[in-house]
Amino acid sequence: MSHYATPPRRSSLPLVLAGAAFVMTSYLVLDRAGWFRSAPSAEPRPITPRGDLMEVERTTTTIFARYSPAVVHITTEVLARTMFGIQRHQEGTGTGFLWDAGGTVVTNHHVVKSVLDSGGRLKIALGDEIYDGAPIGQSPQHDIAVLRIVAPPRDLVPIPIGSSGDLQVGQTVLAIGNPYGFERSLTTGIISALNRSIETAQSQMNGLIQTDAAINPGNSGGPLLDSSGRLIGMTTAIYSPSGTSAGIGFAVPVDSINEVVPQLLDGNTAQRYLGATIGASIRLDRRTGHSVGVPILAVEQGAGAEAAGLRPCGIDGGQRIISWGDVIVAIDGTQIRSISEVHRMLRGRKRGEQVKVTVLRGEPDAAQQVEVSVALK
Repeated sequence: MSHYATPPRRSSLPLVLAGAAFVMTSYLVLDRAGWFRSAPSAEPRPITPRGDLMEVERTTTTIFARYSPAVVHITTEVLARTMFGIQRHQEGTGTGFLWDAGGTVVTNHHVVKSVLDSGGRLKIALGDEIYDGAPIGQSPQHDIAVLRIVAPPRDLVPIPIGSSGDLQVGQTVLAIGNPYGFERSLTTGIISALNRSIETAQSQMNGLIQTDAAINPGNSGGPLLDSSGRLIGMTTAIYSPSGTSAGIGFAVPVDSINEVVPQLLDGNTAQRYLGATIGASIRLDRRTGHSVGVPILAVEQGAGAEAAGLRPCGIDGGQRIISWGDVIVAIDGTQIRSISEVHRMLRGRKRGEQVKVTVLRGEPDAAQQVEVSVALK
């Protein structure tokens, strides 16, 4: 009888392990492919409540909300004679701020220099509303100019006045302006230095505040505020060796502003006005006896020009004269050839003072010379 050995049974463990590895690999591949993930929700995510603002944030937002309405956007327009007639062009842009509740605006002299020197029109944007502006006084050596909003709205709130004599390096400052035309933009920084001096096109300016708050073209004339929301300066210049807007900012101290502005409003240097918007010089028919004059473009309601019966020229949408009113040729017997000569003749006069204004009225080839008495404002 023969006996055969029973062959050993093969273990199933390798097969089980191989199967488990296959299943695990398949799961990982499919999971990576997103097969086992739920579809993303199409509902908006819930809002996570935030805590209170930091103290410095509350201060900054409160100051901006309260005093940014007192910051204005100034644009200057000049008239130029072209082959298509007299047309108006935007010359520059800048910032200003309300000095009082009556619509007085303070800005840099260099912001409105082109209009003061050669004639043109000032536009002052206060929020969404745009108003005509009129110059009152200027101090080029301080880079300060004072303007007036023609027919301002009621309930204007000026920025409270602070002091610059007790400022300290390191104090927080806030600058509000219209850089590159972006209205009422806020930047913050610190006072970097005090009593700085810089050279300008007009003169050397001394006693300036230096700040690292970002100041760009369009910021000029804007307010510099302290952490209490008080006016401590007016941004005026950027020192930039690279020629770009990246550099050091400077501001006229408020103590200087608070000394100069009242003088311009009431002192011997005050700029009076007729209550009319006048344009750049135009040539006249020599048969009238005058070679050059300045046209009246608009008359302010209730002002001396309107009371005296002065008539504005009509201008179309392209800023061309389409109907002739009055063209000023003399004031108090002195011939007028430009808007700067008008300003020079009226500067230093008293409010309510009467001046004799000589105009040519009507079409250039048939104009009549008329003399009226106008009360200054």
